Amino acid sequence: MNTNLPVTDSGGGQVRLRLDIAYDGTEFTGWAAQEGFRTVAGVLEESLSTVFRTPVRVYGAGRTDTGVHATGQVAHLDIPADALVHAYPRYARSGEPEFLPLVRRLARFLPEDVRVREIVRAPDGFDARFSALRRHYAYRLSLAPCGVEPQLARYVTPWAKPLDVDAMVEGSRHLLGLNDFAAFCRHRPGATTIRDLQCLEWVREDDLVTAYVSADAFCWSMVRSLVGALLAVGEGRREPSWCATLLSAQARSSDFAAAPARGLTLTGVDYPPDDQLAARIGVTRDLRTLPKT
Repeated sequence: MNTNLPVTDSGGGQVRLRLDIAYDGTEFTGWAAQEGFRTVAGVLEESLSTVFRTPVRVYGAGRTDTGVHATGQVAHLDIPADALVHAYPRYARSGEPEFLPLVRRLARFLPEDVRVREIVRAPDGFDARFSALRRHYAYRLSLAPCGVEPQLARYVTPWAKPLDVDAMVEGSRHLLGLNDFAAFCRHRPGATTIRDLQCLEWVREDDLVTAYVSADAFCWSMVRSLVGALLAVGEGRREPSWCATLLSAQARSSDFAAAPARGLTLTGVDYPPDDQLAARIGVTRDLRTLPKT
């Protein structure tokens, strides 16, 4: 990233900022702004508009569902150059890449369950959603007989039944790669359900079972649905090979329920090098199809 650019441009236009964000999703109706509901984007837009004294719109890399958390959400916003300079005049002169004083100021306006951890000037071609290469999630379950420890209760799902984690690992292998995940996605008109699932790993540490899930993108409720199907395998209600049959479904399967939201956390988003950001947007926007066999 070029860190020597001035904040203002010669035309006095828009400046794109990248925000790295964490939040506890328990009290939010998901990420996307919705009239009459408390959402992460809505809270951020309200606070940022106060700081910059102009209305702003925030665009996130992942539109997390109600109750889902994040430690590695990424977003961008476009701010008029004069509003940015007014909010922190020093940067019009220094061209410093990081906006730490703005991070501190914004923290005073945000509620405790959402934090903007870093603000930087975005490189040319950056789009938080469409430039992304992949998203990473973690889903956490506790098999402890007593349930989840109080300090973790908002972020870990208690599971009372024994789980065969080895069977879940085996079932996960059937789902990796470029596939149509219609069985795992809520329908959205005009949206594709073809995704490249790059990682679906299970790790057990004592009573804590964690799924690490990565893909180029996820459709609505896909991660929780993947976990829900594999829980059916782990409980012995389905064989691991059953997971492969789900990839031929044309619509959301009713054979399993999505796992509860509270165990899910968006942990990170990967981006290509700066000189490949614009090209990545074109790839992401293409309506993909599966290769013919």
